[in-house]
Amino acid sequence: MEKTIEENIHPDDLKKFEALYNEQIRRGHVSEKTQFEYAWCLIRSRYVADMHKGIVLLEDLLHNDQETLSKRDYLYYTAVGFVRIKEYEKALKCTNAVLKIEPTNRQAQELEKYIKNKMKKDGLLGIAIVGGAALAIGGLVGIGLAVLKK
Repeated sequence: MEKTIEENIHPDDLKKFEALYNEQIRRGHVSEKTQFEYAWCLIRSRYVADMHKGIVLLEDLLHNDQETLSKRDYLYYTAVGFVRIKEYEKALKCTNAVLKIEPTNRQAQELEKYIKNKMKKDGLLGIAIVGGAALAIGGLVGIGLAVLKK
């Protein structure tokens, strides 16, 4: 699962799909396939702004498509995008939606587990940082009081 989440697209591949997408925009119609491929490339970019744009393109496809299988794919890759930008709550909503469509979907189950582990790890990390900061501030206050008493 980590490979899927952490994979970055080569910039040349991103440029290729972007050119195809822009060409179809100029012609007045972008196919679902082209929009999906470009969105997936954007989500695997190294840049958060690209990831956000990819999520928007996938959400657009999701709202305009009536086919259940396509919705499942769009939701899954949207979830991957949200994980990459660390919006875990939104990612979980997407994986839950996939599992409503297809309860035995292994990819969605694994992604859900991955997200929950990341949330737990990040939550504990956040608590450790806050705790460490509190100790540091307490230490500084103690030193300050000791200096004042002298």
